[in-house]
Amino acid sequence: MSSRLDAPHTHTATSTPPPDPLDPLGTPAERGSDPADDATDVLAGLPEIPPYDEVGPVDARALSKTLFERLESLEEGTYEYSYVRNTLVELNLALVKFAASRFRSRSEPMEDIIQVGTIGLIKAIDRFELSRGVEFPTFAMPTIIGEIKRFFRDTSWSVRVPRRLQELRLDLAKAGDELAQKLDRAPTVAELAERLGISNEEVVEGMAASNAYTASSLDAQPEDDDAEGALADRIGYEDHGLEGIEYVESLKPLIAELPSRDRQILSLRFVAGMTQSEIGEELGISQMHVSRLLSRTLVRLRKGLTLEE
Repeated sequence: MSSRLDAPHTHTATSTPPPDPLDPLGTPAERGSDPADDATDVLAGLPEIPPYDEVGPVDARALSKTLFERLESLEEGTYEYSYVRNTLVELNLALVKFAASRFRSRSEPMEDIIQVGTIGLIKAIDRFELSRGVEFPTFAMPTIIGEIKRFFRDTSWSVRVPRRLQELRLDLAKAGDELAQKLDRAPTVAELAERLGISNEEVVEGMAASNAYTASSLDAQPEDDDAEGALADRIGYEDHGLEGIEYVESLKPLIAELPSRDRQILSLRFVAGMTQSEIGEELGISQMHVSRLLSRTLVRLRKGLTLEE
């Protein structure tokens, strides 16, 4: 969506408005009417509008009021209605740029922020009523800023989380600031839960969701006063001993099923670290007998592990 809608930069009673791509009725020529007549009908009685970038805030406010009065007398969906509506958008784009400037520190391109703010401006124009007695800029700014904030809320999270948790994060941040000023310390989970009228579990869930708002690169360098290296250098290595733990846990029920002497031989060999000859002397059998018993036991355990897998 372009931040500049299709409308001429100078309006007079004899100017010919360009075709409006948003007009559902088509161009004046497609409707079989004279464009000059359409322009005369729309602009009859209106003051001359200079180029939009030359209109100051005071003049834009006055011209907008006149255009809103004309808009109320036109039927929605007609070429004339679209023409006046687009002119109102062009006249008040300065409001969008002013609102967007508050978010210039964000990572999103300014052009995208202005486009989103323009959507808010159009919504404000469609909802504005002169009978309320409120100046249009006063009415439009909350809608424009709200649209921009909604854009950041929906698109700026590094990891997509439910809308409920996005809103909870904002509530927790606000409540946390208020309680910190009141208590002169960081509030506890219970205090935050009481302030927001939610459970401790919901507070913890909201805090965890906050970690998804931004993400750091594994190659990001630490602060100047941080003695540690990049995040990638601090990530734990793969512990191959964990694989041994899995094998031990899998072997426990298999070993429990072995005869008592076979379990004793396993213990003397792999726990006490005794040789086969020493085990033979301990049990009063030959080293060759110990070797056969040990081999038979290991084959049985190996088959048991294979069947489990």
